[in-house]
Amino acid sequence: MDDLDHRRLGTELGLWHLEDDAPGMVFWHPHGYSVYRMLEDFIRDRMRRFGYAEVRTPQLLPLALWQQSGHLDKFADNMIRADDGDRPMALKPMSCPAHVRIFNQGVRSWRDLPIRYAEFGACHRNEPSGALHGLMRTRAFEQDDAHVFCRDDQVTGEVARVIELVTEVYRALGFAEVEVGLSTRPAVRAGTDRLWDWAEATLGDAARACGLVCRLQPGEGAFYGPKLEFALRDRCGRSWQCGTVQIDRVLPDRLDARYVAADGARALPVMIHHAVFGSLGRFVAILLEHHAGQLPFWLAPVQVAVAPVSRDQDAYAREVAGALDTAGLRATVDAGADTLSRRIVAAHAARVPVIAIVGAREAAARQVTVRERDGAQAQAPLAETVAALARRGAVPGLAVAGPGS
Repeated sequence: MDDLDHRRLGTELGLWHLEDDAPGMVFWHPHGYSVYRMLEDFIRDRMRRFGYAEVRTPQLLPLALWQQSGHLDKFADNMIRADDGDRPMALKPMSCPAHVRIFNQGVRSWRDLPIRYAEFGACHRNEPSGALHGLMRTRAFEQDDAHVFCRDDQVTGEVARVIELVTEVYRALGFAEVEVGLSTRPAVRAGTDRLWDWAEATLGDAARACGLVCRLQPGEGAFYGPKLEFALRDRCGRSWQCGTVQIDRVLPDRLDARYVAADGARALPVMIHHAVFGSLGRFVAILLEHHAGQLPFWLAPVQVAVAPVSRDQDAYAREVAGALDTAGLRATVDAGADTLSRRIVAAHAARVPVIAIVGAREAAARQVTVRERDGAQAQAPLAETVAALARRGAVPGLAVAGPGS
């Protein structure tokens, strides 16, 4: 494994581990789960600001539901069965049908639409053992699943909203180059050609209206509708397919999703599927390889290592760490028996972005010497240091969605 391989980085930094007894299942360690949760909270906040309500659905659902939706024909070999007596059941490989079930509770009016659901859905897919690869491909994972139920006249605006969300999130995370593919009807599909003509034209027009230049990917769409696929190019020039946006009228019809139209008739909603990260674990792996383990300051599991020069400064070091913690920063005190220089080397090896050095002079003047990853150092009063680092640690801001959110 090379120096950028997330499997090596995960082991070296103590972020997670895998075991033969649980193939494709991740054991997240505290520092790794810290990164995971920061990303989850980051996208959760953005989804809320873009008008999504978070839901939670069961992991185990009747096989009959997957047969009705059409997923069983497509995913039967990858679904993990767990029968309940004589009733066939399966762990969900995605959350779409469950979100339709929520939509179907109660009577929906045309005035209620659009309705937007988001879920960090725990999914399972029985991937072949030879296909498993660290966090990139696992059997158990969590997706940032989201679905919009809307009227025909709302589709273009809702797709534009999703595109805005997706592109801004990637930009905030340091991915300047995003490639977009338009995947069209596969050979084996559900729905009429007329439906596919409308869905492909609507999705393509919405993408172009948002300034996207899409690469055509014939035959790569989902069985129920076309999709936009967002691929991120990392600093090594590699491309990673992550986000998707899909237009679907098949699943709402198969699962009997309806709303009351303005004329009182029962109407079929359009369902827009989308994800920004896809698998959260896989996105952690992409970020680690993109940043060579040196995550942005706001994402680093330990942001500041406070290093007293000698034991005489231990009390002041704990005070500094406490002030950083109070400001919402993740700080530790490294007061080991090694020399200061060795502790600095160890902190850099652990990819800690900032080392706060406190010696006798700093303690007497209530100051801190801040050492960066590149070796640059600056000394400042404690309160000033804490405030500056807190500003750096703020989660990247995104534009708030416009009217209608």
